Amino acid sequence: MQRDNTTWINDLQSEGEQQSAALQDLREILMRILPKALSRWLRPDDPHFDHLIEDTTQETLLRVLDRLDTFEGRSKFTTWVYTIAVRIGLSELRLRKWQEASLETLETSSDPEETSFSRFAAAKPNPETATAQADALALVMTAMEEQLTPYQLKVMQAVVMGGEPLDILAERLGKDRNTLYKVMHDARMKLKAHLELTGHPPDELLALFS
Repeated sequence: MQRDNTTWINDLQSEGEQQSAALQDLREILMRILPKALSRWLRPDDPHFDHLIEDTTQETLLRVLDRLDTFEGRSKFTTWVYTIAVRIGLSELRLRKWQEASLETLETSSDPEETSFSRFAAAKPNPETATAQADALALVMTAMEEQLTPYQLKVMQAVVMGGEPLDILAERLGKDRNTLYKVMHDARMKLKAHLELTGHPPDELLALFS
């Protein structure tokens, strides 16, 4: 189905089958374009590549749902989503240190400014930063336990903290993927509102891990 910018926004902001169909279409687009986009940083034959694509797609869909109100329409909606997806993919490479498996590829890139290993390597935090990171994680975990429903907490713990692929979790719980996307989206929005209300802006917490 072909959608213009307005249709994408309307469909993703809707409920039920209309939103589910839009999410599925957007997922198919990402799964088609991300392998080529990220193959310059990680070889497709790397054992982590498929997981990178799946995790990046999953996180991108959640991020897009969270930020629909920030889309200004200056480009095609899918271009905006693509930009978000590539940034998330590169963050996944850095955070999981998957770049170590393809260091040779990164170091022999024709554009060292774009693919420098040091750009993705996460430095070991000093003791003060490590303590701040631990406090931030404890704060978020406490907020999850206090603010989320038992089902939201179960899903977030499995996917976000446990790293369980959404497909496997959906099969295990007898749910479809888009239902779990909605559960995670609602949980994230609830956490964001609570953290901001209590004087802990999420952006500031995330900055501790940058």
